[in-house]
Amino acid sequence: MQLQPIKQSFQVQYDYQLYFTSGLFALENPLFEKLIANYKSFEPVKLLFVLDDGVKNHHPGLINQIEAYCKKNQQTIKYTNTLVLPGGEQVKNSDAAIDSVLKGVNENKICRHSFVVVIGGGAVIDMVGYAAAIAHRGVKLIRIPTTVLSQNDSAVGVKNSVNAFKKKNFLGTFAPPFAIINDSNFLETLEQRDWISGISEAIKVALIKDRSFFKYIADNATALKNREMEPMQYVIYKCAEMHMHHIAQGGDPFESGSSRPLDFGHWAAHKMEFMTNYELRHGEAVAKGIALDVTYAQLTGLISQGDLQHILDVMIAIGFDLSLPVESAVEIQSLLDGIEEFREHLGGQLTITLISDLGVKHDVHTIDMELMAQAVSKLNHQFALN
Repeated sequence: MQLQPIKQSFQVQYDYQLYFTSGLFALENPLFEKLIANYKSFEPVKLLFVLDDGVKNHHPGLINQIEAYCKKNQQTIKYTNTLVLPGGEQVKNSDAAIDSVLKGVNENKICRHSFVVVIGGGAVIDMVGYAAAIAHRGVKLIRIPTTVLSQNDSAVGVKNSVNAFKKKNFLGTFAPPFAIINDSNFLETLEQRDWISGISEAIKVALIKDRSFFKYIADNATALKNREMEPMQYVIYKCAEMHMHHIAQGGDPFESGSSRPLDFGHWAAHKMEFMTNYELRHGEAVAKGIALDVTYAQLTGLISQGDLQHILDVMIAIGFDLSLPVESAVEIQSLLDGIEEFREHLGGQLTITLISDLGVKHDVHTIDMELMAQAVSKLNHQFALN
């Protein structure tokens, strides 16, 4: 008997929103309660909170504030517990944190009609998102990012991940959150490194998509460095908007193809994070990765020396250190090995996004390794190693 293939197809609509507020858990702020009530109004919705310990240290009253908010709105919200976990990239390097979240989901009887609410930087949000995605094959997630980078980039996307086999984001899922809420109050307590580093993701999307946005960043470089909130809020809003628009309208939300324009500058960034044992913040590494790729683009003739210097000058004015943490031939080769590891991670044809003008992306499928090594040397000659 010849059995014919059975074929079916279906489509799934995804909708998620990014909200902006300040003082999210102030008793008079209705945003969070309304968000939960709009999901289910006939009975309280069970919530498990996961809090980055760095956020807890800078906001020691936050857990009490959350509990008081949930108690005031107990007709809508059923609070269960708040887990406090370490922040930073190291939280993605072992199973301990994932196990804590999964244990919390189990012990607090969080089901697929409940929510995990994660509050913290991008690494914690990445890890908790991964745990939520595999628990019960997907528990709903609300992200409350607290750093510039997580508010304008990592928390507004659809990916979750942890590190494994000494490779960044080796394990992960595509699982859009139920919602994201950016609370500007959390930005006020950021260390200067975290305030600056997230701007690299805004520079990234500006350079590949929007020349006028790059001009805004350039014109406000000093204000951004000096922690002026208004330009920072605009940069976060614009970057997040462009990021989410690319996911929704770019035609490849779950990255089935080879082109990853939002990974501009990231092949080197991921490798440098690993090579420095994650002492580099992700945003700091992305800034160095962008600087390297635009230097390579200039050496290949894609952009002029004037445009290259303008980009580097803007990044320096914001406060980025653009020297690369490689000096010896062995270290440079290890960094260049990141190109093949990047292709392996993405699958398919090697595709590295460069730029051919300010605001214009340009994909290439081969890299001249000698020229890239020359770009490393040129950049480190210009910005002496620390």
